[in-house]
Amino acid sequence: MAVLTLSDACLAFGHVALLDHTAFALETGERVGLIGRNGTGKSSLLKILAGLEKADDGQLQIQKGIEISYVPQEPTFSDDATVFSTVSEGLADVRDARARFEAHADGDDLDALMTLIEARNGWNWEQRVDEVLHRLALSPDLAISGLSGGTKKRVALARSLVASPDVLLLDEPTNHLDLNAITWLEELLVDFKGSIILISHDRAFLDNVCTRIVELDRGLLRTYPGNFTAYEGLKAQQLADEAVTNAKADKVLAQEEVWIRRGVEARRTRSVARIKRLDDLRSARTSRRDVVGRAKLEVSQGDRSGKIVAELEDVCKSYGGRTIVKGFTGTILRGDKVGLVGSNGAGKTTLLKMILGELAPDSGTVKQGANLAVAYFDQMRDNLDLNATLADFISPGSEWIEINGSRKHVMGYLQDFLFSPARANSPVRTLSGGERNRLLLARLFAKPSNVLVLDEPTNDLDIDTLDLLEDLLAEYPGTVFLVSHDRRFLDNVVTSTLVAEGEGGWREYEGGVQDWLIQSQRAQALAAGKPGAAAIATAAKPSAQADSRTPVAPAPAAPAAAKPKKLSFKEQRELDELPAKLAALEAEQKVLGEKLADPDIYKREPQQVPVMQARFEALDEELLTLMTRWEELGAR
Repeated sequence: MAVLTLSDACLAFGHVALLDHTAFALETGERVGLIGRNGTGKSSLLKILAGLEKADDGQLQIQKGIEISYVPQEPTFSDDATVFSTVSEGLADVRDARARFEAHADGDDLDALMTLIEARNGWNWEQRVDEVLHRLALSPDLAISGLSGGTKKRVALARSLVASPDVLLLDEPTNHLDLNAITWLEELLVDFKGSIILISHDRAFLDNVCTRIVELDRGLLRTYPGNFTAYEGLKAQQLADEAVTNAKADKVLAQEEVWIRRGVEARRTRSVARIKRLDDLRSARTSRRDVVGRAKLEVSQGDRSGKIVAELEDVCKSYGGRTIVKGFTGTILRGDKVGLVGSNGAGKTTLLKMILGELAPDSGTVKQGANLAVAYFDQMRDNLDLNATLADFISPGSEWIEINGSRKHVMGYLQDFLFSPARANSPVRTLSGGERNRLLLARLFAKPSNVLVLDEPTNDLDIDTLDLLEDLLAEYPGTVFLVSHDRRFLDNVVTSTLVAEGEGGWREYEGGVQDWLIQSQRAQALAAGKPGAAAIATAAKPSAQADSRTPVAPAPAAPAAAKPKKLSFKEQRELDELPAKLAALEAEQKVLGEKLADPDIYKREPQQVPVMQARFEALDEELLTLMTRWEELGAR
């Protein structure tokens, strides 16, 4: 049953419709990922669903008694408050009602206050706050003013969760969270008993949490069952079908335009119905909103650096008695793509500054290579001048930008990053968070460089731009240092990963996050003395005290696996029947996917939607089981 329903919603800022007569329904227990291009209106939609803003037109229906809690992208707190007092704001009405009841204030309806307190379980609200703080590993006495961005996100979540909402609305919940915190948040949301709508561009997070993806695309909400991986397949097919349909419509329109412009004789005999059809075709083409083009990213490349970018030998660094880097040794070569991973406050920025020569170590030696030209992307956006226009921010005092030996007008360059000429003279403060990040990337890439340092570049960027940025960095001939908590982004870009392992220890692993996790697990298995661990531990890198490029001695080979038995008659028959079973299940799943992708079904047959979604997920499990069995039998 739908806990909230939005129908025929319209919202516009200026001449662009963010919501164009669209509809949405949230079912009980659903975890919906809301995605879309930067500036398409996702945060505005979330605020409308939370009741904080109103749509220009349309109707929002919320089931009676439903409690909705909203966590904004950048939560605000009172600096002089503590964690406990801030989290208790989630129970402000209950807290105030109990205080008034205990004070027996004149004019208060004590019966009504008691009813409210008992309905919301408010007699022990302090205990509820303590339980949530313990669950989220937060200290109640900490001052808000001294908290990091990631801890403030936890406090904002605690403030919402303490009210035990039925619907949780989250705007970019993974921003400022490290990998451990993101994993913790995934588990928290999967175990959440109510319904969730979250805005995120973290593809791995969407895969692990969401049961449905809803895309805000050209003013319409399009729904896709399953997680983000399932969405990618369905979206690609939908765009291909849409391109074919549009091409056919454009061809018919072109033919009719030729016909209407023929000579006098043709105009005497032309059909009134055909002219009406032409007018309809023109109207349809005018009102059609085509897919927004993709950004065109290009980095201005400086002269080549030396072969060695940096050499570090037994480097140590401490602050206030706390060891940040201890005995790190490594070599960074030209063309390396290095990811830095660690919890917030682990010292990623400190190590990076020592590698680049911006910070001297307490002990050890650091040697920088020759001819380094560094371009730096700052996650805090400290370099943004909010009052400057987009054109002045990109190219102050000039209308031209030089990229790799060719001049480009600033208007054309802004268009490459999906900023229209009409917005070139708008102030930076009018941009959304994702658009500001895209503007910073535009300025960064206009600077000639051979070393790119990107500190959390993925925050607020839409998924299409992330894909393009991945391709750009993979092809960049210089050196890249990437600080990010986006696992998919790191896996697709970096060639090695520097990982903070606690107490100042840093270690380099080949590959991205998944490679690091596999190698560290193998190393732990080897240390624990598990059977067979030695044979697979060779993939792990040597310790941080040794040079990261020192070869590792091969471990003894694992004993050969026993030869599998030949298939029995029954197993051979099962193997022969598997392709047909798989084809039938895939066909059924395709039909279900097409039905669930139709927004009208949520109005026409709302009671059937949960049944179809459950069957869609069950088909996933059946397909996986059959595929595993097919591989097992096929290998024998």
